Amino acid sequence: MTVDPNAATQGFPAPDPARRSPGAARYLVPALVASAVAVGLGVYGNVHDPEGTAFNLAGFSSTSAVKSWLATAAMGFAVVQLVSALMVYGRLPGPSWSGVLHRWSGRIAFLVAVPVAVHCLYALGYQTYETRVLWHSLLGCFFFGAFSAKMLLLRSERLPGWVLPIVGGLVFSALTVIWLTSALWFFRTFGVTT
Repeated sequence: MTVDPNAATQGFPAPDPARRSPGAARYLVPALVASAVAVGLGVYGNVHDPEGTAFNLAGFSSTSAVKSWLATAAMGFAVVQLVSALMVYGRLPGPSWSGVLHRWSGRIAFLVAVPVAVHCLYALGYQTYETRVLWHSLLGCFFFGAFSAKMLLLRSERLPGWVLPIVGGLVFSALTVIWLTSALWFFRTFGVTT
């Protein structure tokens, strides 16, 4: 007996792959990962005994100055991310290498933000003693959760066109408020120093 692998089975037509809608898991998994990352960072920052300092770089007067300048660099690359995303989506005119600019500016922004987050979590922990600090702590955890979701969604196929801009906008907005409640506050309070 021979079997034709291309023959229709039991009279059911083969599903048309172009007509399948994205499954709920395509959205649920990134949302769950984002939640786990955000909550995990918050819990760690809350239960960890703050060490007071995690790193310092030569040429800077304090770890707060290092963090403020690194956060400002991350914010600058995030602005490049926003402008290059507008070019990629055709909202602004841009060169053919806008996609490459978008990817690399995002990678650099993330890499510059990581030491800041490590210092915040390790040296200071999750704090709530005033409104500015509470928002900074909440949005710091949210930022890394939303960033994780964005990275997972990038690999999903057949997403509606609005999903990545919304998640990217949330990531950018969170980073902006984080910068406003940390680096800008530091520069306004202590002056623009290194």
